[in-house]
Amino acid sequence: MRSDAVKTGMQQAPHRSLFNALGMTKEELERPLVGIVSSYNEIVPGHMNLDKIVEAVKMGVAMAGGTPIVFPAIAVCDGIAMGHIGMKYSLVTRDLIADSTEAMAMAHQFDALVMVPNCDKNVPGLLMAAARINVPTVFVSGGPMLAGKVKGCKRSLSSMFEAVGAYSAGTMTAEDVEEFENKTCPTCGSCSGMYTANSMNCLTEVLGMGLKGNGTIPAVYSERIKLAKHAGMQVMEMYRRNIRPRDIMTKEAILNALTVDMALGCSTNSMLHLPAIAHEIGMDFDITFANEISAKTPNLCHLAPAGPTYIEDLNEAGGVYAVMNELNKKGLLYTDCMTVTGKTVGENIAGCVNKDPSVIRPIDNPYSQTGGLAVLTGNLAPDGGVVKRSAVAEEMMVHEGPARVFDCEEDAIAAIKGGKIVPGDVVVIRYEGPKGGPGMREMLNPTSAIAGMGLDSTVALITDGRFSGASRGASIGHISPEAAVGGPIALVEEGDIIKINIPEERLEIAVSDEEMARRRAAWKPREPKVTTGYLARYAAMVTSGNRGAILEIPKK
Repeated sequence: MRSDAVKTGMQQAPHRSLFNALGMTKEELERPLVGIVSSYNEIVPGHMNLDKIVEAVKMGVAMAGGTPIVFPAIAVCDGIAMGHIGMKYSLVTRDLIADSTEAMAMAHQFDALVMVPNCDKNVPGLLMAAARINVPTVFVSGGPMLAGKVKGCKRSLSSMFEAVGAYSAGTMTAEDVEEFENKTCPTCGSCSGMYTANSMNCLTEVLGMGLKGNGTIPAVYSERIKLAKHAGMQVMEMYRRNIRPRDIMTKEAILNALTVDMALGCSTNSMLHLPAIAHEIGMDFDITFANEISAKTPNLCHLAPAGPTYIEDLNEAGGVYAVMNELNKKGLLYTDCMTVTGKTVGENIAGCVNKDPSVIRPIDNPYSQTGGLAVLTGNLAPDGGVVKRSAVAEEMMVHEGPARVFDCEEDAIAAIKGGKIVPGDVVVIRYEGPKGGPGMREMLNPTSAIAGMGLDSTVALITDGRFSGASRGASIGHISPEAAVGGPIALVEEGDIIKINIPEERLEIAVSDEEMARRRAAWKPREPKVTTGYLARYAAMVTSGNRGAILEIPKK
């Protein structure tokens, strides 16, 4: 056993004395030590139930012959962090989570791990850690929130942010906003649409690192507790068979995840996290490759905010496996990939039927023949920008308009809510990238304000920052290279004509090469916004959005 390094032999007698201090018995030490990484806290609604999930995992591990030992991982609630300095600390936690989990697992020599994440960055952070540590590992999330219900219609967090925009536009009263406030988030769990947390939990199933239902069984269902017990039992089976994360998270598994991402219409944040996970297994992930996958992958789901259905509906329709089974009818998946079940993808999805064609469109009747995400390139984004195509109004798929330029999110929000943005405009928010932010803030507030004010079918937004999965409309993020390193977005001037063509995957500025060269010669880097603490260290090491904002040691 790997844990023999800390518990077996005369040299380990001091170590055993410390296990004795923990109240651990000789019988427990004779079993494999299974680390349970708990993201439980009392500030994230998606994490407030993880104590119960962890207890169920512990029972499953013990039932199957292991010794469960819990240690923590941090997690930020993106909704609470939204729209202020706190959002600078969201994406950056992904690497803190990966690093701290690696440190704990290696320092204590666990034989296996069960990861218990739920919201946003701690799902990809723990997937990155799993690839690094490479001991038998199973994921079980806390599950999605049930949708709220306001005036007879299902609602979720994006509806709440848009309600604030509607209030600013004078189309909703303060009393209406209060009703949304009290009803849109009715239970614990990750917010109920196909936002980042649910996107990554669903893709964890596709990657083969979570059991069936991991991404879709609602947080408040007892089935979620049973799933956690099974995850605890299954990690012991993986230990006995020596099935490890790098046996599962292969290049083919990453491509499967990207394919299902397109079918589900996942958050654009997946285009940050999949490259980062791929980097951990040694795969060079060029985001423009996503267009090749998208070109042959039908979009089968329009989950909120792209449509009126929610994760609970996807669960009832057959879940992620049913979507995969639809895709497999056209041979779009690598079905020989190993998974935590000990079976292949093909074996797992066999017989998983689509129970509701209104939630999961059949493969021969998709919403579109192309996937939910697109990567746009052109003279404004030489290294790419990402848009959730499935959440863009048809009339905005091709758009041309004057740039309204802002050097931070706050200035853009003030202009939008102040009525200074008019139909046809292209809002440009820059110096919000991984280095420039630093931390690559999500732009849910401005996109929601645009939607709430009824401008989402006439106004586009582009940024070197990123978007929440709750954003909808012609919102193009991850513009690379970012402004802080002198990318073309730094050279845009007020009134420049921006050309967006999503079907042709192009993002252009109608300014001559000569003029852009003149502007580049005059451009000077800005002083860093943050010079101390973790954000400063992060800004010094982080790469661009098109590379997944991974951290690298700067070259001398």
